[in-house]
Amino acid sequence: MSSTISSIAALVQNYAQSSTQSQVQQVAQFEMLKRSQDIQAQSILPLLDAVVQNSPKPVPSTGSIGSVLDVRA
Repeated sequence: MSSTISSIAALVQNYAQSSTQSQVQQVAQFEMLKRSQDIQAQSILPLLDAVVQNSPKPVPSTGSIGSVLDVRA
């Protein structure tokens, strides 16, 4: 993670030489947003795999048991 922060700092420093402070802040915020989305994407994959592996098997569509669901409030 420190290498990511270093690379972001280098990008911001290079960009700061020709930009205003608000533009630099926008670049830094955007880079951190991309990084957080990458982390979220990596962490969601094992959860999705676990859901798929633990999902219930489909109910047979023939017969009367399990083919009709009566939902009343």
